Amino acid sequence: MKKVNKILCLTALLALMLLGFSACGGGSAGSGGTETGTEATADAAGAEETAESAAAGVELNVSAAASLTDALEEIYAEYQQASNDIINFNFAASGTLQKQILEGAPCDFFISASKGHMDGLADESLIVPESRKDLLGNALTLIAAAEKADAVSVDSLAGADVASIAIGEPESVPAGNYAKQMLESFGIWEAVESKLIFAKDVRQVLEYVETGNADCGFVYRSDAALLETGVIVTDLPEDSHSPIVYPAALIAGSENEAAAQAFYDFLQADYAKGIFEKYGFTVL
Repeated sequence: MKKVNKILCLTALLALMLLGFSACGGGSAGSGGTETGTEATADAAGAEETAESAAAGVELNVSAAASLTDALEEIYAEYQQASNDIINFNFAASGTLQKQILEGAPCDFFISASKGHMDGLADESLIVPESRKDLLGNALTLIAAAEKADAVSVDSLAGADVASIAIGEPESVPAGNYAKQMLESFGIWEAVESKLIFAKDVRQVLEYVETGNADCGFVYRSDAALLETGVIVTDLPEDSHSPIVYPAALIAGSENEAAAQAFYDFLQADYAKGIFEKYGFTVL
């Protein structure tokens, strides 16, 4: 009997010991579970922070030919409905923008009004080659101040009825270069050279004509469509100057290449195409 009791006591003791080990194991598992929960919380917090950063968007610097001002601003207003990225536009003559980029000015995306100025950046490996695309086309247009509407024509430019002609600086303003080519092709460049008023960009040409500070001037068809007081005289023949093309490209080394590409893609979507066409551009 004593032997049986002894065995029962030993059995009970072993049971208690096993129960204790099990409890310790459970505590360890519980501790492990707590650590896993902490890591999960940290991961969730990190993911939330990343999502918040993405939701806040980035700031993009976009340099674009002055003639694109109204179209791009209208397109950007729509783009803001789908993106939180902030776009800082820098509108100027393409030659001026090219120089700024060459000198290290911040820029993620560039749209030029001439192939030559984009070529200059490509020669310095400052654009992403595979991103380059001819985005738009345009036409060169002769406009006149309201009071000179009946006096201005291509044939009258060299005559006494026209005292002043506004064009962009041919070296930096593509529209000015196209205008010079056109005047040379008509054989009247030397005859009108003394009448020329040079502007910093095509929008200044538009201003000079609308305010009457120039009898007439050469702008793009897209700018001529914005006239309020002046008149459109005529579009110039395409064969009188180089093709008017707007190449676009991402800038090499941009820290915001993905965001710049997203905006670039939007410019090639149907909505943007409709806006460009509304402003007189040809979508290529």
